[in-house]
Amino acid sequence: MCQSRTVFIGGAGKTKRIGIGGKEPVSIQTMWKEGITDVLTDRTALISVINKIEMLGGLGCDILRFAVPDMPSADALVKIAAETTMPLVADIHFDYRLALRCLEGNVAKIRINPGNIGSRDRVEAVVKRCKDTGAAIRIGVNTGSFPKDIAEAVAIGKMTRATGLVETAAREASVFEELDFQQFVVSMKASSVSETVEANTAFASRFDIPLHIGVTEAGPLIGGIVKSTLAFNSLLSRSIGATIRVSLSSSPENEVITAREILQETGMRHGGVKIVSCPRCGRNGFDVHSFVNRWQNELLSMNKDITVAVMGCVVNGPGEGQYADIGITGAGDKVMIFKHGKIIQTVPAELADTVFRKELLSL
Repeated sequence: MCQSRTVFIGGAGKTKRIGIGGKEPVSIQTMWKEGITDVLTDRTALISVINKIEMLGGLGCDILRFAVPDMPSADALVKIAAETTMPLVADIHFDYRLALRCLEGNVAKIRINPGNIGSRDRVEAVVKRCKDTGAAIRIGVNTGSFPKDIAEAVAIGKMTRATGLVETAAREASVFEELDFQQFVVSMKASSVSETVEANTAFASRFDIPLHIGVTEAGPLIGGIVKSTLAFNSLLSRSIGATIRVSLSSSPENEVITAREILQETGMRHGGVKIVSCPRCGRNGFDVHSFVNRWQNELLSMNKDITVAVMGCVVNGPGEGQYADIGITGAGDKVMIFKHGKIIQTVPAELADTVFRKELLSL
């Protein structure tokens, strides 16, 4: 596989500039899952959106995509983009004017399929605006968006769905190449792990275009994590994939955390807080699940390169957590805080969070 070229996004206004592809680190994306038009009339709603974007950034999100189904949504995204440092992506279908409106603001990237926004002159209008503003484009292809001839070839067995993804992406990319536009990335997503891997592997062997990888409609939390992990491990281990999105029927936070864990375990991302916790059993003396739920986002947002152990009983406590920088366990109405396997404090259960936070911040 040849190394892909680098596409840069962001840099306008207060937006961070991020490189996708080349020697740049693999970036993490997620997608906003609610409507955003209330920010146009409600300052409190805007602040809430900005605060959540900052929270997602703290968890490890680098790029955030928003659906833009209509002009009020485009207006809202422009307003949001002016208030955040995270590069934002507008997901556009059918109406090229929505893309042009988003590009009047600090929106960093447009996600379109050239084949579904109309005539060639509309594609040219979007590309020209991107050239003028420095914005990038993602060509997003999935198995439900094949051109008619490719769909027919797949239907009668002349072409596999994976090959259909590649040929559709290549056809769409050629439009931008003809327009002398290089600031674009490609995604080819299927709900099948094998088809996703096959398509991205084939495309990467032919082109130096950066790839946004993901398994689309991956399913609920557990199934989606399994599919995404298998696909990403197969591709990233061969240096295929410049930016990733874990698609789950769950929260954006869980998508980001899953992507972060995958990149850490595959050696693509280093540092930050690592949480180890036991699954809990009949010996349970400390509510592991409740503690992890309360603390996970705060811990993962910290700028600390440490391991935190959350153990359900003294059997799995300081002993199995001896390599953790800090840990917590309990028995009865007592909670123990330990560092590197040595208990440093034993406190009443009601003081657990307070004492844990104090010891954590001392690291």
